Amino acid sequence: LGFGREDRHTNVQRIGFVAELLASNGVKALVPVIAPYADSREAVRERHATAGTPYLEVHVATPVEVCSERDVKGLYARQAAGEISGLTGVDDPYEVPRAPDLRIASHTQTVRESAAALHALLEQRGLA
Repeated sequence: LGFGREDRHTNVQRIGFVAELLASNGVKALVPVIAPYADSREAVRERHATAGTPYLEVHVATPVEVCSERDVKGLYARQAAGEISGLTGVDDPYEVPRAPDLRIASHTQTVRESAAALHALLEQRGLA
């Protein structure tokens, strides 16, 4: 798949399908995926709801400047140099989740604080 809107949507749907399949069989799946479009995320949420499986949306909210500083693959530098395009949140849209189940501000929270917040949510929802 490529990085166009349709391919990104397909990728998120495939990942959502596997996550729901695991969840429907009692397996908890933590899926770290860049899902830039609200309609793609909503379709995955609806798939889980239809199947009666739990679903939580966790938005790791990190400013693009911080993403650029942390970029081990050099994608932001390559985009800035004009070598690549379609980088999510830079020259391709990222639709920020309006009401995720949890928002983690990774640029101000430690890893320990972020993990604790996620664990607390899982416990609150009976999923821990």
